[in-house]
Amino acid sequence: MPRKLAKKAPKRAGRGQPRLAVQPLTSKNWADFEKLFGPRGACAGCWCMWWRRTQSEFEKNKGDANKQAMRRIVSAGQTPGLIGYLGGEPVAWCALAPRETYVRLGRSRVLAPVDEAPVWSVVCFFVARAHRRSGIGVALLKEAVRYAGSRRARIVEGYPVEPKKDAMPDAFAWTGLAEQFRRAGFTEVARRSATRPIMRCPAR
Repeated sequence: MPRKLAKKAPKRAGRGQPRLAVQPLTSKNWADFEKLFGPRGACAGCWCMWWRRTQSEFEKNKGDANKQAMRRIVSAGQTPGLIGYLGGEPVAWCALAPRETYVRLGRSRVLAPVDEAPVWSVVCFFVARAHRRSGIGVALLKEAVRYAGSRRARIVEGYPVEPKKDAMPDAFAWTGLAEQFRRAGFTEVARRSATRPIMRCPAR
């Protein structure tokens, strides 16, 4: 049986790190997910379904169909990710699940499995505009590692981007930045593309 995840109190802020409370997405806080993602579903009707569908399926279901698909996942008792809160307000999202959950990972040559070890994958971040570049991504990533560990995961894997230039538009960094992963305790284990390392951290 998975270890019970205790309710998280807001984290104390360290240098450059916000106070963050984190909760798994469930039917009880679905309204917070809707509020955070807004009417556009975070990015052009995605509702964090991009990794879970083929390209043709995703394009066909942009918008409300993707939203309803995610709601069915949550209503079925699955936990597709974590919501981060500041002062009780939802400000950030991180998607994570066992790697086999994500159809697109299974079709990617660049992000193909490194070995046969079972892993949980962190595939997506969304942070409210007012809170970007504040350290929330690192704080949320650390909580994702802890949550995966509470579900008996052994390895957490991510697929960030490492841009050739220092700055990258937020819209292109939705899988996270390599430096964020390093700050959260991840190390690079493979790189098949100049800007796309595969990084891992032991779950705890």
